[in-house]
Amino acid sequence: MPTLVIVGAQWGDEAKGKLVDVLGSQASLVVRYAGGNNAGHTVIAGGKEFKFHLIPAGILHPGTKALVGSGMVVCPKGLLEEWDRTIAQQSELGDLIISSAAHVVFPYHRMLDALEEEARGENKIGTTTRGIGPAYQDKVARIGIRMGEFVCKKRFPRRLKEVLEVKNRYLALFGKEPLSYDEILAEYTAYADRIRPFVRDTEALVAEAVEAGEKVLLEGAQGTFLDLDSGTYPYVTSSHPVAGGACLGTGIGPRHIDAVLGVCKTYTTRVGSGPFPTELTDELGDHIRTIGKEFGTTTGRGRRIGWLDLVALRHSCRLNSLSGLVVTRLDILSDFETIKVAVKYKLDGQEIDYLPGDVEVLARIEPVYHELPGWKGDLRSARTMSDLPAEARAYLDFMAEYTKTPVAIVSVGPDRAETIVANENLIWAK
Repeated sequence: MPTLVIVGAQWGDEAKGKLVDVLGSQASLVVRYAGGNNAGHTVIAGGKEFKFHLIPAGILHPGTKALVGSGMVVCPKGLLEEWDRTIAQQSELGDLIISSAAHVVFPYHRMLDALEEEARGENKIGTTTRGIGPAYQDKVARIGIRMGEFVCKKRFPRRLKEVLEVKNRYLALFGKEPLSYDEILAEYTAYADRIRPFVRDTEALVAEAVEAGEKVLLEGAQGTFLDLDSGTYPYVTSSHPVAGGACLGTGIGPRHIDAVLGVCKTYTTRVGSGPFPTELTDELGDHIRTIGKEFGTTTGRGRRIGWLDLVALRHSCRLNSLSGLVVTRLDILSDFETIKVAVKYKLDGQEIDYLPGDVEVLARIEPVYHELPGWKGDLRSARTMSDLPAEARAYLDFMAEYTKTPVAIVSVGPDRAETIVANENLIWAK
């Protein structure tokens, strides 16, 4: 049962989309299991750049089923815009399937997201204001509208009326005018008419693929330290990007997961507020941001930059029970004389080697660095580990030894072809 989870091992933006595209050609089913269009995956293939926010990146492979899982919240307008754009770029795609249990994002979710973020003042979380948090709030409060209801011509008008009455009272507390039921109904009924053919019950579909021994790839969004329970709370997302979320957002039982690959950069980035122990706020951080083109796929915001935090990465390896690491952006660190990695923290004058769970404590720590020699030259033509400079291989070996997690794949550039398979046995369970 070769079922593989792809998870972000840091704060997101680790290039998971490229990996899903690379491995998606081998899978019969690719399932995105959490989040909404607050996440973005970029894939470069055949000289074209594809940007995905809701559709699984595996859609680019004809013959592959790309499933929007039950753990997701979906903006219908955003989904259709993404679908139309992708078809315009590449006419032959995989089959798009949307779980009837996924929740729908509406205009009131986006409005409340922006209003709540503004009301936090200096304590802003740094959300994308795409309505993701409020949509998950409705899910937990059991008033959310699921895809199965949304595409049902009889049920949707009634459910929208019920929920909008509640939301308009809430908007009034912020001094806002009520939203028009008739306008939202007309706009979103048109979206539902286009989306209806893609919606179906999916738990049985996924279970049958797993039981048949097909290759199933479960695509995570964001990253481990943005997880609602395990991340740097409250500076987190509203879903479960960790490997355990793959079970919650698809209906697959934990004993059916065969392998988990954690995607991480050779340095660390973060978007939005929250503690970031190795952050570089100087010219060096600006330089890495520029050469790495570290700007968000979804928001366009410049990402915060820092040296690789191995203490945090080791914590992520344990938390996600990683089978292997997928190391990206190795090419970006070329031509540095030395490269730093955090191997311990200083907390109130004492050295510790674990990640504190409290953000106020985490904000006080100072990284203790180990320096490694850098390497020279353009790595983008490398296709085997032996093609890499000895110093680059030593850097990867140090990561694997410290985290006690072997390196499975190395990315040396953004294109699909710029990928090195270091250990094929770690990818799909044999």
